[in-house]
Amino acid sequence: MLEGKAVIGDTDMLQTMQQDALHLAAKALDFFDVTEAADIARFVKKEFDKTYGEGWQCIVGTDFGSFVTHCSGCFIYFCIGSLVFLLFKGSAVPQSHPNQLNALETVKA
Repeated sequence: MLEGKAVIGDTDMLQTMQQDALHLAAKALDFFDVTEAADIARFVKKEFDKTYGEGWQCIVGTDFGSFVTHCSGCFIYFCIGSLVFLLFKGSAVPQSHPNQLNALETVKA
């Protein structure tokens, strides 16, 4: 398994959820080739949906940008080898005043 070679870039998850994310990513890499990023992402997302409730999003690749809003405690960004993983539970932004900006997470891969 490759989970010991994972490098976490940013997270606000509890340690147990982080370990689940790394374990599932490594497991997905056992099942799929690294070129099958969409299949890897689908696998991780579906497993997190089963374990932690629906609404998870997973992005996997070698070159992508993102700008997301997530539930507190439900975000991790990590690398295994050349693949970057962004896993988070989506969060709807509450209605705000048109001139008010809401804080969002920005991650560069």
